[in-house]
Amino acid sequence: FQGKPLDYGKDDCVRMAVFCLKQLGVTVSLRKAGSYRSELGAAKALKRTGFATLAEAVDAQGLPRIAPAMVLTGDILALPAERFGGALMIAVGNGRVFGYFDGQFQVGEPQGVEAAWRSI
Repeated sequence: FQGKPLDYGKDDCVRMAVFCLKQLGVTVSLRKAGSYRSELGAAKALKRTGFATLAEAVDAQGLPRIAPAMVLTGDILALPAERFGGALMIAVGNGRVFGYFDGQFQVGEPQGVEAAWRSI
């Protein structure tokens, strides 16, 4: 995902989080959401799943919530964002995360973590 611009339905925070979870052996399906190609389409896809925010959707996957200070490499974090109730990021170690935020892929230290989940 690094170096790829935000492309809803292909290269976005949800697709990145699902890819990482699958690499860790966690079963995740996006079938209920369907496909989307824009911000509006992504909002409609989230609504089709019955969730108001991405954090609610992650909770429904059964991943245990953890304190942000407890994250390990591969864990998922939700950072504040104007859209979708937050942006999903992946912990990569040494207090850093990566993911799509403000329309671009970023690597850095998370600011204002709203929620975190243990991935494995």
